Amino acid sequence: MKLVLFDCDGTLVDSVGLIHEVMTRTFRHFGHRLPEIAETKAIIGLTLDIAIARMQGKFEVDAEATAMMAYYKTIFVDVRSEPGFQEPLFDGIAEVVATMALQDDLLIGAVTGKSRRGLDHILETHGLTHHFIVSRTADECPSKPNPAMVYECCDETGMSPRNTIVIGDAIYDMQMGKAAGATAIGVSWGYASRPELVRAGADVIVDHPFDLLAHVMKEKVDA
Repeated sequence: MKLVLFDCDGTLVDSVGLIHEVMTRTFRHFGHRLPEIAETKAIIGLTLDIAIARMQGKFEVDAEATAMMAYYKTIFVDVRSEPGFQEPLFDGIAEVVATMALQDDLLIGAVTGKSRRGLDHILETHGLTHHFIVSRTADECPSKPNPAMVYECCDETGMSPRNTIVIGDAIYDMQMGKAAGATAIGVSWGYASRPELVRAGADVIVDHPFDLLAHVMKEKVDA
């Protein structure tokens, strides 16, 4: 039996356009230099308050970062409803998740820096909710790369980290997975580069969602 934990942004869905637009409007509202798209990509995966602080060059979340987070959350849903700012699934993801969910010896979960409401919206919008038996978000756990999300999903499902696979596109996903003692699979269709994923500890990197099936099935056999 294996527990497979998917990241959301950059792994299941292509959300950088939406996140960058909301970040841009937030930074403009507070009178700050507008972020470059590369800066936005670099923080995806972190919890929102830490992400905003990092984009300001800060190491700690201060009162302004907290205020900016609140503003971001206030405008997020409205921006998401505008044309061009949806969060589409990457090609092949729906089929891969559905195939994994049909396996009797695989349990499927999600670990994300999104809010609970944000993750639930994604899963419901794309008809994936019934495939995911466990999940943790920024509302319940410390930010990645802290391994708490993995540990809590393991506890809830009765699985051990060594029988868990973390799948993600960010260095924080790889670092979280390895810190927990899980297998870390990086995906190249997200927002971190292949060298960054390697340096972060990825056990393997795949280039297409369907490649995940072969690697997850191999992990089952090798267990």
